[in-house]
Amino acid sequence: MTAARRRAQQPAGTPGEYFTRMYAARSDPWQLADRWYERRKYALTLAALPKPVHRSAFEPGCSVGVLSALLADRCRALLCCDREERALAQARPRLAHLPQVRVEHRVLPADWPEERFDLVVLSELLYYFAAADCADLLDRAVRSLDPGGTLLLVHWRHEVAEHVRSADAVHRQARAHPALVRIAAHTEPDFLLDVFTRPERPGTPAELLSVAAGEGLS
Repeated sequence: MTAARRRAQQPAGTPGEYFTRMYAARSDPWQLADRWYERRKYALTLAALPKPVHRSAFEPGCSVGVLSALLADRCRALLCCDREERALAQARPRLAHLPQVRVEHRVLPADWPEERFDLVVLSELLYYFAAADCADLLDRAVRSLDPGGTLLLVHWRHEVAEHVRSADAVHRQARAHPALVRIAAHTEPDFLLDVFTRPERPGTPAELLSVAAGEGLS
């Protein structure tokens, strides 16, 4: 099979119309503000962050801003974005009292910001993208990270018709990125959570990048 034919057979990303329909039918389609499952997952996400406070963070695909509000307590500056204006119409008032938070309309991967961050959170996002665009997003995330910065991924594992790829597939892709070192992982039947560092010195082993190592405990 030729490379061109293989590319033609690869699934394209989830169409933007899917998100438009979801938010038109329901203001919070995934009940992010209400479900205990989401509150618990967010608590685990925050607990996995390796620093008490991050200088500048980016959260693409922020939806209605529930996780954004929690991340803001751990960030001196937070840029969050979504492709759907209906989602942002809810995120903006939810985050309006947080002066360190910016909420913007962006469509990824093309609209990735030209800024530097020490934290990028890709939560429930990458399975909407084909492998090539997922690789592009991971590369953009790595390039925008400060040396020593953190990339956190968390994704639902169950099959969803509109997901182009599985959580396991996108996390395998991230784990194989040559510029990232995984320093934490959490696996459940429902979701995967991985924490990566872009080490200041390429090739630094994970045991030298741990939270304990950073505080001189190991």
